[in-house]
Amino acid sequence: MPLWSRAQQQDYRSRVRGCLLGGAIGDALGAGVEFESLEKIRAQHGPQGVTGYVPAYGRTGAVTDDTQLSLFTVDGLIRAHIRRDTGSWHPPTDLHLAYLRWAATQRDWGPDERRPDLGWLGREEWLYAQRAPGQGCLSGLSGAHAERLGTLEAPKNPHSKGCGTVVRAAPFGLLTTWEPGLVFQLAVECSVLTHGHPTGYLAAGALAVIVQSVARGGTLEEGVHLALALLSERSAHEETTAALRAALDAVRAGEPSAERVEALGEGWVAEEALAIGVYCALVAHDVRSGLLLAVNHSGDSDSTGAICGNLLGALHGDTALPPGLLAGLEGRGAILELADDFVMELVHGTELHDRRTPEGANWTTRYPVAG
Repeated sequence: MPLWSRAQQQDYRSRVRGCLLGGAIGDALGAGVEFESLEKIRAQHGPQGVTGYVPAYGRTGAVTDDTQLSLFTVDGLIRAHIRRDTGSWHPPTDLHLAYLRWAATQRDWGPDERRPDLGWLGREEWLYAQRAPGQGCLSGLSGAHAERLGTLEAPKNPHSKGCGTVVRAAPFGLLTTWEPGLVFQLAVECSVLTHGHPTGYLAAGALAVIVQSVARGGTLEEGVHLALALLSERSAHEETTAALRAALDAVRAGEPSAERVEALGEGWVAEEALAIGVYCALVAHDVRSGLLLAVNHSGDSDSTGAICGNLLGALHGDTALPPGLLAGLEGRGAILELADDFVMELVHGTELHDRRTPEGANWTTRYPVAG
């Protein structure tokens, strides 16, 4: 880990906060129109479609499974970094355990206080809510084979490329000191825990690399071209590559519009959700306009909004997020707390890992690991 100046730490923290909060805002903007056609959205909300939060799941500003999964991805990454000190280093195992903790939130009424492994995130009662979770995530983390670790050689759900694999992949890109190829590979290995179709896991790897590129201070275009280069080295990359190239072509085609978004697909599958999120981030005049473009279409509006928000938040930082939308976001405090914990672990982790100190004991209670 390189030495971080104070300015670098502040910039990094802003981008991590922006990525997680931006993704959640995009998710919440799309939650109320996720299953509606563009025609119906415009009929109900006016010719511009939705221009702010609309009610979903009994409130405004509600997030869906997309944000839930992203938060548990961050939780798993923190624990993976802590586990390095125990001599055990296999991040996909920690991410698998994190996703199993998410799966418990989809079937249990609330946190099981008898489980010390939950940590603080697993005890957040607001996360215990079903918000239209994807079938691939549910089936890959439940039943007789839930405990089995999906691998590239033997993935879970080998025919599934649902967007649930890509909407949770942005946090891998926040590992800014890693080589891009390793970030890509980690996102892939954690994707096959639930989704085994090559297009699904390669789209996840592509999003992670694009997020990393902008979190390092690069442009979105640079990130997309880096992702295309890494994709070209993989077998069965054609669908994901074509989707990203279609997003770039749409940018050059003229003024942004919902119709151009719809030409990229509906977002129910991974490569379409990636293409729509990337396109809307590329053409965004500001964060709000990009997010609204990403959710006003026929299809998986919350997922495309979340991906666009991840990208724009990592690109511009949390201070660029629309304050009104931020203020009304469900779980904002917990998301902010988790983002700051992620930064502390990556920048100051070695100072927090000594369990003999009060600080270390507190940290490993928040993020318990075996060993």
